[in-house]
Amino acid sequence: QVQLVESGGGLVQAGDSLRLSCAASGRTLRSYAMGWFRQAPGKEREFVAAISWTGGNTVYADSVKGRFTISRDNLKNTVYLQMNSLKPEDTAVYYCAADPSLVVVKTFGGSWGQGTQVTVSS
Repeated sequence: QVQLVESGGGLVQAGDSLRLSCAASGRTLRSYAMGWFRQAPGKEREFVAAISWTGGNTVYADSVKGRFTISRDNLKNTVYLQMNSLKPEDTAVYYCAADPSLVVVKTFGGSWGQGTQVTVSS
């Protein structure tokens, strides 16, 4: 099973940018579709973005479309989430997930990391 570790979260102001990373160990990410989810206090975990194992297919939640970009470097076994024009409502713990299927990972997640906190102040 793949182990995932997220990093890159922090406290920023509205309008700022952050880049989250999700590093994998245990198995190569090359055969996995990857996704990013987030969970705000008192809310359910929600889908943010997903990418196919080749990187050729990406999917985004409407709330982040045009502001966030998911990408991957299979040689580094790492997936990224570039977040621009951050808003206070983006405040959440961000998790990455891995599954062989893009459909499954964007719907249900998969193997999860421990999460990284993103806080956006107004």
